[in-house]
Amino acid sequence: MDAAGALTAVTEIMSAIDPIWATIGAIFVLLVLSAFFSGSETALTAMSRAAMHTRAEQGSAKAAMALKLAEDNERLIGAILLGNNLVNILAAALATALFTTLFGESGVAWATLVMTVLVLVFAEVMPKTYAITDPERAAARVAPLISPVVRVLAPVVAVVRLIVRLSLRLFGVRADPDARILAAFEEIRGAIALSHREGAVEKEARDRLLAALDLRGREVAEIMVHRRNIVAISVEEPFERIVGFCLESPHTRIPLWRDEPENIVGVVHAKDLLRAMDAQARSGDAPKDFDVLSLAREPWFVPDTTSIEEQLREFLRRRSQLALVVDEYGALQGLVTLEDILEEIVGDISDEYDPTTEGVSPEPDGSYLVDGSMTIRDLNRLCDWRLPDEEANTVAGLVIHEAQTIPTVGQVFRFHDFRFEVLERKRNQITKLRVKPVDAKLGAA
Repeated sequence: MDAAGALTAVTEIMSAIDPIWATIGAIFVLLVLSAFFSGSETALTAMSRAAMHTRAEQGSAKAAMALKLAEDNERLIGAILLGNNLVNILAAALATALFTTLFGESGVAWATLVMTVLVLVFAEVMPKTYAITDPERAAARVAPLISPVVRVLAPVVAVVRLIVRLSLRLFGVRADPDARILAAFEEIRGAIALSHREGAVEKEARDRLLAALDLRGREVAEIMVHRRNIVAISVEEPFERIVGFCLESPHTRIPLWRDEPENIVGVVHAKDLLRAMDAQARSGDAPKDFDVLSLAREPWFVPDTTSIEEQLREFLRRRSQLALVVDEYGALQGLVTLEDILEEIVGDISDEYDPTTEGVSPEPDGSYLVDGSMTIRDLNRLCDWRLPDEEANTVAGLVIHEAQTIPTVGQVFRFHDFRFEVLERKRNQITKLRVKPVDAKLGAA
């Protein structure tokens, strides 16, 4: 073969090889794009919005861009899926053409096998695994690149969204793009519970965090001191008697009543009494002539349906720490203090003047001696139980509700997988019970 013939043969071979390599190169680029779309989808949907918000506040423009993209999840996912399907379908078509050229009719099977492996490993599993290991960092990296893609494909995605909604409407399903599957509070609650199960959050921290989230959905009637237990004194008592009563009381704010205990006409602060006594001692006035009502502050009444969260805001706004709770008829039901609300979050707050009363006492047999006036919520928190508190606030109230009668001493009931035995009763009030989980596993804290 002469030189001209050899050159012609090489040219023919190169002309045949060039399209093959060009096709392989195009498939490689498309697989890279597919990996980019897959990783971006995982990163932008798995990232913590709270963590990205913190980064954005610290000045990260990429984090802010990622948050902006995530605001419209439907448009973001639609654009990513559209781009991903386009490159995957195009890559599969090129691979089919390539393998058909190389292997003939069997090339279709080879193309299917090879592309399945390549797409699965390098365009799906690998980028998604990388993105899920650190979604916040991955989201910040891909946000500047995916943002123009979302803008370019926005018109097409809008048409797709319209078709999807019309199609769903045919089946009676109405898609609300603004609706979220879980409310923000429920997402936080779920994250806290999961972290506790995984051991990352201690029980005490879990209880405090969940209690703070529950303030919005609970009413002051659930935590108030019942009117029967209010420490108050008649305004008509002698001044010396009122002073002695305030000294004996563990509280610094004492409600004053007239004619009947439920007719509260003022609230006197112990510090105001001390100041008045000091002023009288300096002036030489007789304490018996002192009008304690002149020092009392006007009572603040709130409805029993007020949410605890709203009451907390009002306490802070009014710079007050005590409110009297009334029902819809204006009848006194009890009182609530700022300390009561704080105790719902952090647990019992006791000082050297608080009486030492034990509401729960564990017994060797696994049961617990419980005061009937103890709230179900406090008992659940202390023992890590899940007794329902929708129908009653106290343990005694729960027993009465379930029994549909006022039990007598010695009666035993079993409900909600717990055994309740009435130990003490004063008139119509259950004062002491023995509570034991039927399943021992429920009693583990």
